[in-house]
Amino acid sequence: MKSSNPAKPRGFSLIETVIAIGVLAVLLTGFMIVFAPAAAGIRRAISIQEADRLASTLEQELVTYRRQTDGNNGFEKAFKWIRESNAAGTALMVYQYRGSLSGSRADRTPDPEPNAKGKLAGKDFAITSILRRKDDAEFLADLGAVEGGVYLVKCTQLVYNEKGELIPSDKPGQIVDPKSKAVAESADKYTEAVIAFSAEFYAVPSKSPAYFSDKFSGFFDKPKKPVFTRNLAVRR
Repeated sequence: MKSSNPAKPRGFSLIETVIAIGVLAVLLTGFMIVFAPAAAGIRRAISIQEADRLASTLEQELVTYRRQTDGNNGFEKAFKWIRESNAAGTALMVYQYRGSLSGSRADRTPDPEPNAKGKLAGKDFAITSILRRKDDAEFLADLGAVEGGVYLVKCTQLVYNEKGELIPSDKPGQIVDPKSKAVAESADKYTEAVIAFSAEFYAVPSKSPAYFSDKFSGFFDKPKKPVFTRNLAVRR
């Protein structure tokens, strides 16, 4: 008499399992080969785009005259800011912040918009790229409206070596007149029309106002490697 019990379902054998894992590994490898370079290219493009924006903001804002305390014109401001960028108290900070569309400050920059909840860029506020010194009260006011990161910039004059190559000076904080070879104490003592300089950009690990009051000096003195470096120039 035949049994009425249905046959038990058969599972995968060890060989079948090994073959399936092997096929899956081949497929995953092929996927990585095809898509990994594309993903890396996107990351590089974003990184380059961000670096270009930061460098452009630095170069333009250095010569944008905003306050009488910065000198008599944009070149005097750039001379002063480049030279003093190697001190923690007058460090240069580049960043983006949410700027109000209805209010502006004495230096003609938009008031910060700290609350972005339910608001749209371009409609309720404008993303503004800016360069400020750490000792600027407006910098602390902007921190609550920062979009993205804050970057410390250290600038060093580019000078010619014995081979005629432009290299960063070994004396940060000084600007030497190329003709007289003397240290220029002011923009008036600098006879050339252009100051070439190297700019090192460092990502600041915090956007908290308290950080810039308590811990920034330690970061400034011993920062990690720069995110990137650019050779730039300002002109009279």
